Amino acid sequence: MKKYYVYILASRRNGTLYIGVTNNLVRRIHEHKEEVVDGFTKKYNVKILVYFEEMSDIAQAIQREKSLKHWNRAWKLRLIEEHNPDWKDLYNELF
Repeated sequence: MKKYYVYILASRRNGTLYIGVTNNLVRRIHEHKEEVVDGFTKKYNVKILVYFEEMSDIAQAIQREKSLKHWNRAWKLRLIEEHNPDWKDLYNELF
C-alpha cells in the first residue's frame, strides 16, 4: 500500500512555517534540509520537521495539505503544539 504524507516544517519554534505533501517523507525532508531545490524553504531556512500525518490516498493528502494551508496561523501553531509541544525535529525519529 502506498503512503502519502502531509507535513509541516518550521524555521524555529513559532517561526516561519511551510506545509507540503509527499510520497517519501524521509527523502523530501532531506531535500529541504540539504537545500536541494531553490524556493521558499531554502530562502527562509525552513528545515525542522515539526508535524506530519500519514495517509493512504493521494487525493486525501492533497486535500488535507490545501486545508492546512488555509488555516490561520494560530490554528497551525496549536496543531503543532498538541502533537509536538517541544517542537522537536521529528526527522530524527523517522529512522
